[in-house]
Amino acid sequence: MKTKELKLQAETERLIVRPLTPEDYEEWKEGFRHRLPSQSKYDGGTLDLSGWTKDMFRDVVKKYDRLAEEDEAYVLGVFRKSDQKQIGKVEISTIIRGEFQWGLLGYRIHNQFFKNGYGKEAVREGLNIAFRELGFHRIEAHINLDNLPSIRLAESVGMTYECTRKKFIYEEEEWTDNLIYYKNDE
Repeated sequence: MKTKELKLQAETERLIVRPLTPEDYEEWKEGFRHRLPSQSKYDGGTLDLSGWTKDMFRDVVKKYDRLAEEDEAYVLGVFRKSDQKQIGKVEISTIIRGEFQWGLLGYRIHNQFFKNGYGKEAVREGLNIAFRELGFHRIEAHINLDNLPSIRLAESVGMTYECTRKKFIYEEEEWTDNLIYYKNDE
């Protein structure tokens, strides 16, 4: 898929969801710099990005662009309209194309922006991009059994619980179960 032909930018009432560019470096770094201590085991909390340079960020953006050009993954920054702060990201990865058109959704909002509805707004727009621009028919979210905020978010955007996949993902040196939530294009 040619990303130049795709419209991967979308706006909601409060947010802009779009691919990152090298010019986003300062806002990207600020988002991490102001994170709060971890709010749960699935929240990375504060991170030290003092060693991150503009060149390193530019390389990451180039990698994201390459993944999009190869239709492997689309990493979209989430920016607040009111002040242009980068508050998180939505990722859409290809599982398989062909007659399936099946993708995977991931999302992360910086913890200093939790409980403002930004996650719901960003994920809803990410799903719209996945279906309308990227042509997916089915999008899944794979969620740890005890990640209640992520479960609530998936349900709030109309995703449906399908099953629990046993020993599905290798995390922290063991195979763990995941809940599978999905949404099909309507």
